[in-house]
Amino acid sequence: MSTVRAAVQEKYGQAARQVRSGRSGCACCGSADPITSNLYDETEAAAIPVEAVLASFGCGNPTALAELTPGEVVLDLGSGGGIDVLLSAQRVGPAGKAYGLDMTDDMLILARENQQKAGLTNVEFLKGEIEHIPLPDNSVDVIISNCVINLSADKDRVMAEAFRVLKPGGRLAVSDVVVRGDNIPDAVRRSMKLWVGCVAGALEEREYREKLRRAGFEKIDVEPTRIYRTDDMRQSLDEAGLSDESTLAQIDGRVMSAFVRAQKPIPQAFAKASRSFVSRSMCVTNNP
Repeated sequence: MSTVRAAVQEKYGQAARQVRSGRSGCACCGSADPITSNLYDETEAAAIPVEAVLASFGCGNPTALAELTPGEVVLDLGSGGGIDVLLSAQRVGPAGKAYGLDMTDDMLILARENQQKAGLTNVEFLKGEIEHIPLPDNSVDVIISNCVINLSADKDRVMAEAFRVLKPGGRLAVSDVVVRGDNIPDAVRRSMKLWVGCVAGALEEREYREKLRRAGFEKIDVEPTRIYRTDDMRQSLDEAGLSDESTLAQIDGRVMSAFVRAQKPIPQAFAKASRSFVSRSMCVTNNP
């Protein structure tokens, strides 16, 4: 686990330093990487600093899919250069709050610089690991994440921590790389290059659902957003020394970006108390 964390930290720290020096720093692979390219529309990109766009290493756009509303508290797991945090802060407005959590110092420096350039005050970037979220129980309305959960070597702990910090009724709305089927070659699973590159650590879809269910989540849904074919994966496997035709054939169409939704249940006692409060309020309002 420590080896994976160190490799991820080094790769993404290097990417952040590249962006701060004025170069694109794609961490998953090349600048034309099908996993990380063309995720944000022109309006979104124009609303935030260019460095935040350059430091976008995700596989989706969770802020566009999470249906954020004004006043909500949002937490981005593995916030990187801050693009999803800044977009979330704009959506929840001054009455809301957007937290970004990252373990890499260089990314946090870049994210805070981007926050200053954006002029947003309802944002806070925290240093920490997604397996140990430095926020209280029941304190967050929505958790987002963009191609980060697959990088963790302890995904059960990530799911449990996400469940802990969400308020009752709170939502998990993450973009992640997911695998369909169990027969991904062992050589791919063992490759540290492909782990850091968002592929080797990806959960199989049924396993993803089961881990969320065991953590306590309900209303679980996994919606594919991009399915990667042989030509999409060839560069990544080539860099890992695994681009032989047999391996390419085994993963053709098996790796996908997906939007994963889940909800923390509302305890029955809490729901009954809320309904009772609403009923009493209506009686008082309607009483002449």
